[in-house]
Amino acid sequence: EGVGIGVSFGGIKGLALGQFISLSLAVHNIPEGLAVGLVLTSRGVSTIRAVLWAIFTSLPQPVFAVLAYFFVERFSSLLPVGLGFAAGAMCYVAFFELIVEAIEDTSVVETSLIAAMSCVAMAAMQEGVRGMTLV
Repeated sequence: EGVGIGVSFGGIKGLALGQFISLSLAVHNIPEGLAVGLVLTSRGVSTIRAVLWAIFTSLPQPVFAVLAYFFVERFSSLLPVGLGFAAGAMCYVAFFELIVEAIEDTSVVETSLIAAMSCVAMAAMQEGVRGMTLV
């Protein structure tokens, strides 16, 4: 996720794309942190420790975002490779882990409807971010 954020800020359209990717992943990090915290508290870990562990799981993201940004800025010809890598990694996780697990817990139809609604919401959010940027 950090690499995706860092790479997305590179290049000519980096501000708008970077804002969109950052916002998307920030939205994604909310349920991710809740999932970590809920699993830990259900196993007897104190609330404060569960919160700290949830935060700790996201700490590498800004570090890798900064490293990826500086790498892409230094080697701008590799920006398409970096964007492709980030997109491929995210697609892999979505299709081969998240959707498969969601189907196990619900149904193909319900998972498909929620995934479709999420795509529409993200497209609307992207248009909103695009309207807010000056670039």
